[in-house]
Amino acid sequence: MKYIPFILFTVLTNAAAQLMLKQGMLSLGPLTFTAETAVARIFQVLFNPWVFAGLVTFAISMISHLFVLSKVELSFAYPFLSLAYVAVAVFAYFVFREDLNAWRIAGIALICVGTFFIAQSGRSSESHAPEAAAKGTSTETKDIRSAA
Repeated sequence: MKYIPFILFTVLTNAAAQLMLKQGMLSLGPLTFTAETAVARIFQVLFNPWVFAGLVTFAISMISHLFVLSKVELSFAYPFLSLAYVAVAVFAYFVFREDLNAWRIAGIALICVGTFFIAQSGRSSESHAPEAAAKGTSTETKDIRSAA
């Protein structure tokens, strides 16, 4: 549970990156490519300030996620990224005036409930960790034993 703030930082930077990318693409308008303009158009997209900021924010989010993965189980950390869907939907509603209908709200509620259950699983494994370590049955010990 002590890594939840880092996980939430990853979620928020991931969501912020999505919002920046959307703003950048709105400022550019619909993309059209021709053989003559494809390379110039790609550079125009990449160096749009909003798109560039979104890509940098994605890189920060990925670095944060790598830190989290070095500390907690993937099956615990990864589902939290679904909260980025929640944040994006809510902010898109307020910032971009996107539709937030009953189906989307129901989906968001299910995501929140599922993430809550996963967070609880992390709490129970932390409470058993000292017992397992005292018995010499930590995950690392099991992995070493099975490798031998």
